[in-house]
Amino acid sequence: MAQQWTTLAEHILKEEQKIPKATGSLSLLLTRIAEASKIISTHVKHSGLIGIEGLAGKQNVYQEDVKKLDEFANNLLVDTLSESGQVFAIASEEMEKPKILKDGKAEYSVFFDPLDGSNNVDNNNSLGTIFSIYKKGKDFLQPGKNQVAAGYIFYGSSVMLVYTTGKNVNGFTLDASEGSFLLSHPNMKIPKKGNIYGINEGNYNLFDKPVQKYIQFLKKDKPYRLRYAACMVADVHRFLIDGGIFMYPSDSSAPKGKLRLMFEINPMSFIIQTAGGMTITTTENPLDLVPSQLHQKTPVAMGSSDDVKNFVKFHKK
Repeated sequence: MAQQWTTLAEHILKEEQKIPKATGSLSLLLTRIAEASKIISTHVKHSGLIGIEGLAGKQNVYQEDVKKLDEFANNLLVDTLSESGQVFAIASEEMEKPKILKDGKAEYSVFFDPLDGSNNVDNNNSLGTIFSIYKKGKDFLQPGKNQVAAGYIFYGSSVMLVYTTGKNVNGFTLDASEGSFLLSHPNMKIPKKGNIYGINEGNYNLFDKPVQKYIQFLKKDKPYRLRYAACMVADVHRFLIDGGIFMYPSDSSAPKGKLRLMFEINPMSFIIQTAGGMTITTTENPLDLVPSQLHQKTPVAMGSSDDVKNFVKFHKK
């Protein structure tokens, strides 16, 4: 007998029915993000054939060169979210300021990284999209613990959408023949301990002493394996499945770290912690940080709880 798969739309609807006062607004928003990701995945697969590889001839707010596919993904998500009728504000890693919409009934703001790992576009390596959703509050910038949903889409050997609303983490794989995301990884849990680590070890000499000593520790006795894809979505997805620790610490060239709190660290931390893992800036849970700037950066380590606790011990020493 053929397996009966649960689609993303069916799963979202079932989850919504468990909430007595649910309006369906968040469900519609998640569905629209999923639909946009399908279009992005198609363009990722055909980027070399449709003239969408290479640079767009401009720089983003971080003075980084913008890829054509970056620009396409950003514009698609902005348009999709704007037309959904469910959001009052949209903020993107590629935009200097948020886009404020004049929909008085909308109650959500969405923060996203349209194409994580975009430097991988021209060499056919891993890419992703990260999103984070908040309910309207007193302040536009809120701590990550206030997220009502967060997720990522991983454009790898298959296309996967992983999301959480804070209760559990579920993963869906895109069935290209049907055009539907199917529940393939229900109630995902990160192993308590792993044997792999991910970090841009080329910056080793720039790292603080505690980070250097921790890396040395990982290489002793039964050494951990290094896995680093230069795409946070791909790296964190690996650790969510297999366990281990992902690190992007501060260094002498980037004292505040390089990853963005609102666009990358908060949504990924929400997912990892909901799945039973741990996230730390070296001193505190990033979800407790009260952001002061839209494009604020902070160092981070996340993954299996035992591995992150060991990372913290080296900083306490």
